[in-house]
Amino acid sequence: MKVTELLTVRRRPANKAQGLLTHGSITIPCAIGRGGPTARKREGDGATPLGQFELLKVYYRPDRLRKPVTRLPVEPMHPMLGWCDAPADPCYNQPVLLPFAGSHEKLWREDHLYDIVVVLDYNLFPPVDGKGSAIFFHLARPDYSPTEGCVAVSLAHMLKILASVGKETAMSIEAA
Repeated sequence: MKVTELLTVRRRPANKAQGLLTHGSITIPCAIGRGGPTARKREGDGATPLGQFELLKVYYRPDRLRKPVTRLPVEPMHPMLGWCDAPADPCYNQPVLLPFAGSHEKLWREDHLYDIVVVLDYNLFPPVDGKGSAIFFHLARPDYSPTEGCVAVSLAHMLKILASVGKETAMSIEAA
């Protein structure tokens, strides 16, 4: 896939766990990992990986939101959807059906952070054990507190961004 459009994420100088996301002429606040951006991402370090990652797929909570308008593939989430974060598991960094014996994240959460989840192509093809999993573009907490390594924005900003992106779009996460 040829990338012709970027969402650029840069760390804010005064706060390693907050950033600014630029898309075209707009710049908006975003939350990033509590460990800040890193070139040496490891499972559980709370850091956001540096690099350029394609936007692959959108999951959304159909009980809370309408299907978002976007040129990306969109799939409704269901309560049994999880994501494996166990480095030694053959399903590492892949969606799984719950119940699942290995370590995993539930995507159907009580809070609103995963009401919309955009899967980024970080460590997927093939996944390298321990290099990090479940790196998503999702919704931020109201105070933009740190994520576990993902990039997060408000619902209003997410909907605006999704309406203008497609398979030719990638997210570029930069150090500053």
